[in-house]
Amino acid sequence: MKAILLPLALVCIAAPAFAQSPAADNPEMSEIYAADQAARNGGAVDPQELMRTDTERRRHVRELFEQGVLTTARDFQAAAFVFQHGGVPEDYLLAHVLAVRAVALGLQDAEWIAAATLDRYLQATGKSQVYGTQYKFAPETGTTMEPYDRALLTDAVRVAAGTHTLAEQETRLGEMDQRLRALVAPQPTP
Repeated sequence: MKAILLPLALVCIAAPAFAQSPAADNPEMSEIYAADQAARNGGAVDPQELMRTDTERRRHVRELFEQGVLTTARDFQAAAFVFQHGGVPEDYLLAHVLAVRAVALGLQDAEWIAAATLDRYLQATGKSQVYGTQYKFAPETGTTMEPYDRALLTDAVRVAAGTHTLAEQETRLGEMDQRLRALVAPQPTP
């Protein structure tokens, strides 16, 4: 009987070491992500100040990433959003890797940011986007999604990633172009 109780007692003592609760999202990463989004959802934005604060946020996220304290799917998704607001292709590539990690950890919501960061990286390196998440506007030419390889993916793949069908994208493109042209149109003087 003693021979049975000893192994049973060892299993009961060791069980808590094996039954670990899921890691909590990193609170610093959550704060950085909230600041990143708030900087874009307010009123008028000073581009110089936004560039400065975006750079600082990316520096801070890079430190957290290198320290290994980003561990949850939400941590990686938030980090991807911060890096997608970078200024060089490497920022967008890292954003894509972070988003893919979030998806691999089971966060379906991260599929959209994975698609958007891939498109942004492709366009930043002179290639065609494939999901149709990137729009550019110039007053002289209007709004465009080019370069865009519309034939590579199916609408089903786009929709599964949280993006839009080609028809929906064309509608959005027209609506966006109208709004942006109205914003830059000369205002009549009183």
